Amino acid sequence: MDTSLIIKAAGHFIGNSSDITIEPIGNGLIHQTYKASNAQSKKTIVLQAINTSVFKSPADIMQNYNLLYNFLRTKKDSDIIPAPVHSAEGKLIWKDEIGNTWRATEFIEGSSSQTIAGDEKAAFTVAASFARFTKSLSQLHIGELKEIIPNFHNLSFRYKQFEEAIGTATQDRLLKSTHIIAELRQRKKLVDFFDQATNSPGYPCRVMHHDCKISNILFDKESGRVICPVDLDTVMPGKFFSDLGDMIRSMACTVDENSTEWEKIDIRPTFYKSILSGYLEGIGNIFTDEEKKNIHYAGLILVYMQALRFIADYLNNDVYYKTTYPEQNLSRATNQLVLLEKLEAFLKREFSFSP
Repeated sequence: MDTSLIIKAAGHFIGNSSDITIEPIGNGLIHQTYKASNAQSKKTIVLQAINTSVFKSPADIMQNYNLLYNFLRTKKDSDIIPAPVHSAEGKLIWKDEIGNTWRATEFIEGSSSQTIAGDEKAAFTVAASFARFTKSLSQLHIGELKEIIPNFHNLSFRYKQFEEAIGTATQDRLLKSTHIIAELRQRKKLVDFFDQATNSPGYPCRVMHHDCKISNILFDKESGRVICPVDLDTVMPGKFFSDLGDMIRSMACTVDENSTEWEKIDIRPTFYKSILSGYLEGIGNIFTDEEKKNIHYAGLILVYMQALRFIADYLNNDVYYKTTYPEQNLSRATNQLVLLEKLEAFLKREFSFSP
């Protein structure tokens, strides 16, 4: 993006001057993010150009963010998220002359982020942090939160998309997907559990982050302590399995979702147990008996859901996920199916749990 546009946007949040400096930060795939500083006003912010192709209602995102910030700042035992910064016009978002939508939050000095949970302790810390976030917001009136991405973790919806994709796919792609389709259909009982949980008071709607990875946690550079979760665009109502399952899928596995070395895909037992322990410690006493009893469904549901999404996109000719080679989404679906099989075997062996 043109530097002059970025500087102009920064000026609307920290004051126009010739002393504004811009530095790209983060490795996010959605928004363009910068550290912007004004030596004259002595203000530093995190400035973002919002990707409106993915997030079509920036006003809803910032309404949610403001709601979360104002609620959390009243809670003595919560991690306070970076303050939203208003533009010179008193708004939380600002549009430039070519249609880019900008927003800003305070830059927390002395903070850092990580990209990989290198050990079990890090996995525990991340899980506990996201759980504390949900616990801190347990008294928030959940109806005030906008649903930013409808049906994001709705397993019934994802299964329906999967079946619809089968009905419209080309014969060539169907033939290559036969094994995966059959295996995913055999596990439809996970959809049945989801439907039961959705309609049961034993599984209340909670404030979920919906993008739980270590890179979305800010740490203090010196002490290493957690400061707060960030990247809150997908914070919205959800069920217990969303955040926990996401962390199991991304941190307890031995390789990432793009690996095609099927023989290396497995569950790391110590990571799985650390994620569960950290989450249970962080969530405290707000979990229901039903959630505790069926906690192992979390990883199963999220891995299964991702397998459904990858194969549906492959059958739809790769319209959603970016690919770098033909049939990458087929490979990704295979990866997640293998991971699901490994997780099923692990849960049966370690916890005598079979859905």
